[in-house]
Amino acid sequence: MVADSVKSFVVHMYRHIREKNVYEIHQMCETSFQSISERLFKETSWPSVEAIAPYVDNDHVFCLLYREMWFRHLYARLSPTLKQRIDSYDNYCSLFQVVLHGVVNMQLPNQWLWDMVDEFVYQFQSFCQFRAKLKNKTEQEIALLRQHDKAWNVYGVLNFLQALVEKSCIIQILEQDKHGLEHSQLRDKYGEKMMRMLRYDDEAFGIYDELFSYACPKFITPSPPSFEEPLVNYNQLELSQDAYRLQLKMFLYEVKQQQLLSGVRTFLKVYSSISLAKLANYMEVDEPTLRTILLTYKHKTHSVDSDGRIISNADIDF
Repeated sequence: MVADSVKSFVVHMYRHIREKNVYEIHQMCETSFQSISERLFKETSWPSVEAIAPYVDNDHVFCLLYREMWFRHLYARLSPTLKQRIDSYDNYCSLFQVVLHGVVNMQLPNQWLWDMVDEFVYQFQSFCQFRAKLKNKTEQEIALLRQHDKAWNVYGVLNFLQALVEKSCIIQILEQDKHGLEHSQLRDKYGEKMMRMLRYDDEAFGIYDELFSYACPKFITPSPPSFEEPLVNYNQLELSQDAYRLQLKMFLYEVKQQQLLSGVRTFLKVYSSISLAKLANYMEVDEPTLRTILLTYKHKTHSVDSDGRIISNADIDF
């Protein structure tokens, strides 16, 4: 039984996709889908694609898109089974094959396209972590992993991503940045966020820790685990956690360095000339520590530009 609100959603979404109404598609993805999910499917999955297919003329491409949203909702709200993880990969393969090699007579919002690729990478990471934990898996699950050893294979995932890069011509678009053609709004927003990050109190450090832990690159083992040696898999998981903890430690160390550099820059902007002893007194550190801070400042304010040249980004030099 399909709820009337779901019928209305898929019928209107199907019509908007056929009419290439990008604005309405975006509104339905970002607003209607989320609203219905919150109201009807907060702790359960959406109706299966087989249930809604009759309302959209059994359109093959639309059904692939619907399943992509179906699995994305499943990952966000519930805990997918191994079979569902494999089915999601198969759906991505079919969908990307249509995008890359088929005659696509439709136009989707950029946000949906971005979410699609982002979710694809996330599900790959999630599957690798899920597959490595064999301790609580049943014999049936292990047999299924052996049977579908090509599911979320690292080479297959990378091949799709590379093909999407070439299809999108994103490399050529990014080349425009070298000629000063970056989007002005992006530049303004970036500057605004950087200003907010200049807070270095305890609350800010806690937020740095929380956000970095959530968004940092994840360490995974893309190769299948040894199904006969669980201890080896346990050691692999521990190594991944060690790598994450080291990454977090280095990041927070970098943040603390920036806190000191902010103080140096403030004083250097006030004085046209100042002795090391006086500056060290103002900053409440000894002279050897101040020398280290100044050298760090020089190092941090130099970078490599798009042409490979080392340039200074500082507005103050010494």
